[in-house]
Amino acid sequence: MSVLPLVFTSGWASGINAYAVVLLLGIFGATGVSDEVPASLQRTDVLIVAAVLFLCEAVADKIPYVDSLWDAVHTVIRPVAGAVVGALLAGQSGSLSDLAAGAIGGSTALASHFVKAGTRMAVNTSPEPFSNIALSTAEDLGVAGIVTFAMFNPQAAAIIAAVLLAAGLAILVFLWSRIRRFLRRRAQRREERRLATDEREAIARAAVPPR
Repeated sequence: MSVLPLVFTSGWASGINAYAVVLLLGIFGATGVSDEVPASLQRTDVLIVAAVLFLCEAVADKIPYVDSLWDAVHTVIRPVAGAVVGALLAGQSGSLSDLAAGAIGGSTALASHFVKAGTRMAVNTSPEPFSNIALSTAEDLGVAGIVTFAMFNPQAAAIIAAVLLAAGLAILVFLWSRIRRFLRRRAQRREERRLATDEREAIARAAVPPR
């Protein structure tokens, strides 16, 4: 299928920022840049909703810990968006090729989502917020650049997306030990706070004279 490179690229990009993908594809289709974008993505209401959600993500994605919470919520949304966009790009006949395109888009989105979410968890171990802002900005620019490039050279864009996905997975494996240490420290702090609260409550109860 000639559309598979675009499906793969949009799937990778959806795992990072699904709303940006829908917004960009819709704009490219509505302005006549590409005739491969289905009409359902060019609807005005779809573009408005995608734009509003993109702005929400642009803010949430740059705040430490809020970005990880946002990623957790989107563990289902991004792969589903990648699958739907892939199926729409392939067609709406319900054929085996359409289903295959949806599977490719969804699985690629899921993989890139895990890379993004895991990387953010590692970045959040740093106390300063600037790395979150820099990484989020780079992700937004990367998605915009590759999706735009895919409109004109989908094969090359798909190769770039595949390289970035493989590199991201390798980095995630490298950072996994740091992520686990961070999760253990956070669980330990929660337990310490719980014990401190229990101790204060016990002291308060002991200070109350019996009736």
